Formats: sequence, structure tokens, C-alpha cells
Amino acid sequence: MSFIRNPKDFFAGLLFILFGIGFIWLARDYGFGTARRMGPAFFPIVLSGILIAIGILIGVRGVAMTEDPPKGFTLKGLVLVTLSTLIFGFLVRTAGVPIAVALMVAVSAIASQRFNWKPTLVLAIGMAIFCVVVFVYALGLPMPVRGPWLGG
Repeated sequence: MSFIRNPKDFFAGLLFILFGIGFIWLARDYGFGTARRMGPAFFPIVLSGILIAIGILIGVRGVAMTEDPPKGFTLKGLVLVTLSTLIFGFLVRTAGVPIAVALMVAVSAIASQRFNWKPTLVLAIGMAIFCVVVFVYALGLPMPVRGPWLGG
């Protein structure tokens, strides 16, 4: 397989494609529905399609480009990203979606070596607004905009 220049990307892309195909196969007997009235297969099949598309992009990247291996492992990044996920899980019901999302973005951004507060705040506010509009209002998920801690 001399055409593979970056085996990690190539095989990661292949794995994404295989998982996508597997989930489509698992959802094959469910009703698909429409975008307005989604059936039980709609979400898994759409997500699988996205997963397959990402797998193709990563696989092509593995054939087209060589990449230097990562230089090291930072415990700071692992801890902060994990902590941000835990913060979101703890705060989403008690403080509400916007606070939970904004803090998750801010804490995980601190893990970056190029961390800067201004773009982080803009991203955190933008993601909080986006998540409230899409998940709470558009999709109607039962998540509070204001949790009990904020009088909701």
C-alpha cells in the first residue's frame, strides 16, 4: 500500500466509513420519515451519512498528505476537556443551557496553547446562543434556558 502517505488518517477514515455503513445497516428496517416528521431511522441515517463523508475526507487526506506525528501529549488538555464536559453535564439542568455551553467552551479553550480570552468569549457566547436556538427552540428538546439556580 505505497499510495498511503499517512496511515493513521487513512485507516481512521476507513473506520469512520465502516461505522457509518454499520449504523445505516442497523437502521435499515426503521421508518425514515421526512425532515418535518422524522421517523426512527432519520437521525441515525443522516448522522451515518455525515460520518461516512467525514471518513472519506479523512481517508483522502491520508492518501494525499503526509503529516508529522504529534510532538507530545499534554495532560492539561486531557484534564480541561474532560472537566469541561463534566461541567456541562452538571450545569445543564441546574443553570441552563446557555451557561453550561458557555462554560464548557471557555474551559475547553483554555487547553489550547494559543488561548486568548477575546475570541474565546465570542465563541462561548455564539455557541450558547446557537445551542439555545437550535436545540431548545427549533428542536424542542426539554432543556432549560434558565435553570433553577437562575430562577427558571
